Amino acid sequence: MDFTINGKQVHTDSEGYLTELADWSPDLAQVLAEKEGLAMSDSHWEVINFLREGYQTTGTVPNMRQLQKSFSKVFGPEKGNTKYLYGLFPYGPAKQACRIGGLPKPTGCV
Repeated sequence: MDFTINGKQVHTDSEGYLTELADWSPDLAQVLAEKEGLAMSDSHWEVINFLREGYQTTGTVPNMRQLQKSFSKVFGPEKGNTKYLYGLFPYGPAKQACRIGGLPKPTGCV
């Protein structure tokens, strides 16, 4: 699927992940989230920014279990649990947040 964001053509693969990670922008994230029926809140951005910072540091994205564990260490158990994360990203917190955040698909995710 292709999008035009701020005059720039952006391409995604068949699952909606960016083909060029450098094409990501907050404006694109808003469009991708709307396409998936999400209204981005500060809580959504907290997860997206957490994942993007982690990716910049490690070069990898976490699967759901890793996301839950690492998010809990930083933000506490009230946010680092599946109920909270699925409440924000109902189609799979790791996959959906990575897709909206312009990151690769987590390994081990179907």
